Amino acid sequence: MTAAITSTELRDRIGSDTPLQILDVRTPAEFETSHIDGSLNVPLDVLNDHGPKVAERLDPSSDIVLVCRSGQRSTQAAELLQGQGVTGGAILENGITDWEAQGYDVKRGVQRWDLERQVRLVAGSIVLSSVLGSVAVPRLKWLAAAIGGGLTYAAISNTCAMGTALSKLPYNRGASTDAETVLAQLATGPDGNR
Repeated sequence: MTAAITSTELRDRIGSDTPLQILDVRTPAEFETSHIDGSLNVPLDVLNDHGPKVAERLDPSSDIVLVCRSGQRSTQAAELLQGQGVTGGAILENGITDWEAQGYDVKRGVQRWDLERQVRLVAGSIVLSSVLGSVAVPRLKWLAAAIGGGLTYAAISNTCAMGTALSKLPYNRGASTDAETVLAQLATGPDGNR
């Protein structure tokens, strides 16, 4: 499942008769903010913790398209699903960011900051505070260095511990974050009847 699909290709596929299952792996809060109509929210942490159950509930007659903000979490989700024996499908190239940039419709709800924007705010605030505070307490510069090292590791490993931690905050949890709800939704589809 390493193939990519463009926003235009996905829009055309949505309008066709080909069975399609769109899985949005962002946090429930991000999903509530905006998502492609008909997509199902399967947060990456639920997929990580319950991969076998998610894989067995996927519709085998449908093509799968994974969606996140920019494509990074979708790539991780694809690797998790491949580990569960799910083949085929695609990742939305440049994620919902590109989908919206193309002017395609999304369902909108409560507006929140994207997780990546939250990471930039927290990391930047810690670094700035540490550098300014190091005038009085010189050891604080090491906190700034640790955050820089963490961000470097996040880029190299394509993971983000800070993003994972922030996604657990109540602000980012959204309405339905428990695995049972996600698994039930997979069994019934976005409209409640499969």
